[in-house]
Amino acid sequence: MFHASCLLGRYEVVCMKTGKEELSNDESKTVNPDRGNEVIVRKETFAIVKSKNPSSRAFANIIDGNEITVVIDQSLIKDEDVIEIDEGWRMLTFDMVLPLNLVGFLAKISQAFADEGIPIFVISAYSTDHVLVKQRDLRRAIETLTGLGFEVSCE
Repeated sequence: MFHASCLLGRYEVVCMKTGKEELSNDESKTVNPDRGNEVIVRKETFAIVKSKNPSSRAFANIIDGNEITVVIDQSLIKDEDVIEIDEGWRMLTFDMVLPLNLVGFLAKISQAFADEGIPIFVISAYSTDHVLVKQRDLRRAIETLTGLGFEVSCE
C-alpha cells in the first residue's frame, strides 16, 4: 500500500509492517525501539553540488581535502560557487537513534534500493542517516522502505 499524497507534501503515515527490524545477532546493535522506525521525506528538493566554497545555508558541507560537496535546497544555490551540480534529489531521514556500533543498517537499505535500481547519495550524522534519492525514484523508494517495515511520512 502506498499513499501518493505523500509525494504532494501532505503528512500521511504509510505502514506495511510494525516492530523493530533485527539487523544483527547482537541485541545491543539493533535500532532503538523507543524512537520508532519512521522515515521522514523532507519537503525540499536538494542539489548535490561540487562547489568552490562551503555554504552556510546548506544541509551539509562535506570537505574532504580534495573537494567541497554541498547538499543544499535547490532554491538556495549560489551559481558563482558551482563547479558541477546534480539537481532533483529528495531526502529521506531515518528518524531514529542509530548507535555508532550498529552493523548492517545502511547495507540493508542500500541493497534494497540497489535491487530496485534506485541510485542513492548517503549522509550519516552522529545518530541517524539521511538517504537522498532522485525525485523520479521517490515513489519506488518509499514503497521499498515500507516493504522493509518502515513507516514513511512527509514534512
